[in-house]
Amino acid sequence: MQTRIPAVMMRGGTSKGLYFLASDLPPDVVTRDKVLLAAMGSPDTRQIDGMGGADPLTSKVAIVSSSSMDGVDVDYLFAQVVIEEARVDTAPNCGNMLAGVGAFAIEQGIVKADDGETTLRIHMVNSGNLCDQTVQTPGRQVTYDGAARIDGAPGTAAPVMINFLDLAGSACGSLLPTGNVIDDVDGVTVTCAVPTAINPSARTSGSNRPATVMSSPKMSAILWRYCSAVRRRTVSGPPSVVPPSIAMSDGAAHPTTAQTAIAEMLIRFTF
Repeated sequence: MQTRIPAVMMRGGTSKGLYFLASDLPPDVVTRDKVLLAAMGSPDTRQIDGMGGADPLTSKVAIVSSSSMDGVDVDYLFAQVVIEEARVDTAPNCGNMLAGVGAFAIEQGIVKADDGETTLRIHMVNSGNLCDQTVQTPGRQVTYDGAARIDGAPGTAAPVMINFLDLAGSACGSLLPTGNVIDDVDGVTVTCAVPTAINPSARTSGSNRPATVMSSPKMSAILWRYCSAVRRRTVSGPPSVVPPSIAMSDGAAHPTTAQTAIAEMLIRFTF
């Protein structure tokens, strides 16, 4: 027996996934997760029987509802649907899927649009934090066309501005979850910080280009072990989503293109 459940497939940032109204999903977590697994086609490497794209960036779900919190418009719960396991992880946040929450909430009638731009306050249920999001709404209608461009997504689209509120250390309780400004891991200097309300991340810097650093199997292994250990200390639940690694260097030291010639910093982000 099949049950029809409305959902919207939407790209948010460099991710893509299903957006549901919380009221359209089962209220108990176990049944809800079974629905999400079926919708995405997990567990299956190809997710051939669902809407998932066989990649962590395309196996995501946003669950949206009107918020009961004073001064807050929308509650947003993020769910990472694990591809090869029958498991749904709601421990981490996702800033990419967050980018589509405002448009979805307006389109679904949760929030009334203003003419020109609409700013709504969103409660990120996973971490308990708030953000203000501004969506383009000319004529009180959401528009997806625009000139904004981001790396990792083709073409251009309407910009979505997000202002995170009281974000430092929100995911782990402190800006530096290990308690150290600098950690030494197998001779590599690493800093783990939580500057946003999304997820912790590990950073390493030096004179080499970030791409060179991150392409080193030894460096990748070191950062993976470190990030996994940090996640176990700071986030409960299975480590299906490990904090990302970021390599940074002085942009002026590697002016290989017109863009990097004027960049103050080069960054390579991996997860």
